[in-house]
Amino acid sequence: DESSGYESESAGGERAAAAGRSRGRQRRARTAFTSEQVCRLEKTFQRQKYLGASERRKLAAALQLSEIQIKTWFQNRRMKLKRQI
Repeated sequence: DESSGYESESAGGERAAAAGRSRGRQRRARTAFTSEQVCRLEKTFQRQKYLGASERRKLAAALQLSEIQIKTWFQNRRMKLKRQI
């Protein structure tokens, strides 16, 4: 019974990882975007791949999302586009 030596493969590594999560900051729940929000985000992305601070602020207010959610969505969408190419 050999392992690669990575802690995550052992039961002890799993317990250590779980303990680390409970002591650290709690992870934010994943945002469930509505179809209307996704549609507007995609349309905006088709026009411009990068948003400035003022555009991000306006879009966040219009979609009732935080600026960080908008920023993250655009980062993820650019990576998705990069993978597709």
